[in-house]
Amino acid sequence: MEGTKIIDLMAEEEDVEDLDINGSCTNNTNGATIPSDRSTEHRVTIDRSLSFTKIYSPPVYKPKTLILAYQSLGVVYGDLGTSPLNVLSSITLPHPSEEDLLGILSLIVWTTTVLVLIKYVFIVLHADDHGEGGTFALYSYLCRHINFSSKFTIRNTRLESDRNMRYYSQGSCIQSTTKRFLEGSTKAQTLLTFLVLLGTCMVIGDGALTPATCVLSALQGIQTRTSKFSPEDVVLLAVVLLVALFAFQSCGTSKVGFCFSPIMVTWFVSNAAIGIYNIIRYHPSILKGLSPLYIYKFFERRGKTAWDILGAVFLSITGAEAMFADLGHFNKRAIQWAFSLFVYPAVILTYAGEVAYLVQYPDQLSDAYYASIPEQIYWPMFVVSTLSAVVSSQSMISATFSIVKQSMALGCFPRVNIIHTSSKHEGQVYSPEINYILMVICVGLVIGFKGGVQLSNAYGVVVIWVMIITTCLTTLVMLVIWDTNFLLVCAFFFPYILIEGAYMTSLLNKIPQGGWVPFAISAVFLVVMFSWTYGRSKKSLYEEERKMSLTEIGQMLSTTNLYRPPGFCFFCTDLVNGIPPIVRRYIQHTNSVREIMVIITVRTLPIKSVLPEERLVVGKLGPDGVYRCLVQFGYKDSPGMDGEDFIALVVGKLCEISETTGEKRKLRLAEESGAVFVVGRTILKSNKKKGWFARFVIDYLYRFLQKNCRAAVSALIVPPESTLQIGMVYEI
Repeated sequence: MEGTKIIDLMAEEEDVEDLDINGSCTNNTNGATIPSDRSTEHRVTIDRSLSFTKIYSPPVYKPKTLILAYQSLGVVYGDLGTSPLNVLSSITLPHPSEEDLLGILSLIVWTTTVLVLIKYVFIVLHADDHGEGGTFALYSYLCRHINFSSKFTIRNTRLESDRNMRYYSQGSCIQSTTKRFLEGSTKAQTLLTFLVLLGTCMVIGDGALTPATCVLSALQGIQTRTSKFSPEDVVLLAVVLLVALFAFQSCGTSKVGFCFSPIMVTWFVSNAAIGIYNIIRYHPSILKGLSPLYIYKFFERRGKTAWDILGAVFLSITGAEAMFADLGHFNKRAIQWAFSLFVYPAVILTYAGEVAYLVQYPDQLSDAYYASIPEQIYWPMFVVSTLSAVVSSQSMISATFSIVKQSMALGCFPRVNIIHTSSKHEGQVYSPEINYILMVICVGLVIGFKGGVQLSNAYGVVVIWVMIITTCLTTLVMLVIWDTNFLLVCAFFFPYILIEGAYMTSLLNKIPQGGWVPFAISAVFLVVMFSWTYGRSKKSLYEEERKMSLTEIGQMLSTTNLYRPPGFCFFCTDLVNGIPPIVRRYIQHTNSVREIMVIITVRTLPIKSVLPEERLVVGKLGPDGVYRCLVQFGYKDSPGMDGEDFIALVVGKLCEISETTGEKRKLRLAEESGAVFVVGRTILKSNKKKGWFARFVIDYLYRFLQKNCRAAVSALIVPPESTLQIGMVYEI
């Protein structure tokens, strides 16, 4: 069933969705018909080898990189840097010997070195997509080099017209066996899409869990020195700090970084100094624990107990995934410098100092961090640790904003408000809706678990799955895009999948004791993303199958009883290839259309601002007076199509491709008569022949999200008095 239910004059409607200005405006097709002035029909195709890169962006000089590296300390490394608060205290090991403690130190050091320094800093950070990191960035990077044909894949845009833009660059044309397999297997494509959605939801789940755990871990230290604070008091104080933290997010990444970075610098320097002090005072030879030989001896001696301890040791690198996910907020070099030259040596010295103290006082294992602090500076360090724990939450909060932005850009997350907080860095974004959703979840976790051991067990369980998915996607990048030697690919994939698999099996033991929490949060977001992606893919497929041909539009416009008043009619759609069904519905129900029809598609490019001469890409369609226009904005451009300036710009571009003086005169006369903007309000309805699953997803989940998410047209500036909305029902 396809019909028109609503034709009303309005500018704001909560579920207008034929125009997706927050992200890509494509529909996973193979091309878009945009005739030029030199041929009857010129086809603009989606070229799978094209990519958007900021090759004309100003180079990042060392002083600027140093500033960004400094800022990253307050945003990226809070979670990873505050891990000494709870790693050793999470280990259950009765009567640990010096050999046991050396084995644990060696495990922590080599886990940090292999999984963070080598994997993330030296390898994964290079698999960015336009400076963005995270699971979606890896997927988008792959999509630019693989021709995905599955109906359930995330859409992406690459147009032939991008070759003429100044930031265009050529992508990889490598034809590997892996690439051919992926392009030929729709099941593999669907599985890959599902893994990406799963990994993304786990990062979001981690973003909700990290603030609750970090803040509570720091505040609970106060109970070791005074009995005046009850567990309920600690929970209340944690809630207050979390609310303040989330309220501060609207200031933007730069301000947050500059405010938080001094705290983290103080934290790292203080801990490194205390670590050196403890090493010298308690056990100067503790650094021999850097040898991996002690790991072997530890497992040989402790067996299954050592394997159980892996889950606690893994807490030392939670937050490492934020290095990649937060990449868009800074840049690759800044994150590499900050970790390699500052964070890494500081945390190693901190752990070494804690273990040196425990060699003398092994019974203090359950309170290792606070017990190892010299008495004279305990309370100042408690204040610093509490502030650092608040800051540590920032890494995953910022990562969640980036992930949601990337998800929206690829059309698989309901539209929310994305605010760019910096005019210099595209990736520095803030989302009010996501921010307060995370705040509610964090406060609920703190109150619900009351700082119990179950919340600590939940912390880190989901991170290992994100790391495993990242390993798999990075391996595909090596095979498909980088054309890495197969032996080197194996040297990356197999060791990391075995190491991370070992940690995963240990962490699975914590699922019944609270480890289910991040999976529950991830499951909720996965349902949301899956439903939205499924609904959008069905809508795009429906429109692609029912788009108008040039012959059909020509026959409609040649009907003698069709009224053609002067002026422009702009049809807004996210369909790149062909004429959308909204045009058919509009003409059938109004029996009229303006003399000049322009099919408009809007997209936001991964650059700050689009040059005025590159703002519009226009072309002639078959019938007289019918044109297509691609409107391109940068992420800091105001997406406005109101006023005479926009119409004048369109007319100027159309006149450039006009072949006759009469056509140009017609365009000028239409400009004087004004314009109307037509947008679509799409309602999806499942066919009764479909199974219960499809009906449930479309009729309930997708429609609920569609009604409650932000309207696509709400961020687009169009003249209210000249906007028409066409309601359409798609039975899919």
